[in-house]
Amino acid sequence: MSQQAAKKRTKRTAKKSIKIIVERHRDGYVAYPLGLKGVVVGEGDSYEEAVADVKSAIRFHIATFGESVFEEGSRILEAFVAEAEVGT
Repeated sequence: MSQQAAKKRTKRTAKKSIKIIVERHRDGYVAYPLGLKGVVVGEGDSYEEAVADVKSAIRFHIATFGESVFEEGSRILEAFVAEAEVGT
């Protein structure tokens, strides 16, 4: 295998850690990643199906638009869910 082919293969197999939010709704689960440009959503009847679906959507999004989909300089260290009462 040539050096150039090895570099291309390494680029394709490089993995990034992405935070994913999973929401449970009455009719199933919805999942979406944090820190990506554009709209990427997965869904499923279970938590696992939603995560698998959004991972597939993320791979497709990166394959379609390239590494530029990652928001520069904003690596999310942690994600929190907070609840607040808001008057109308």
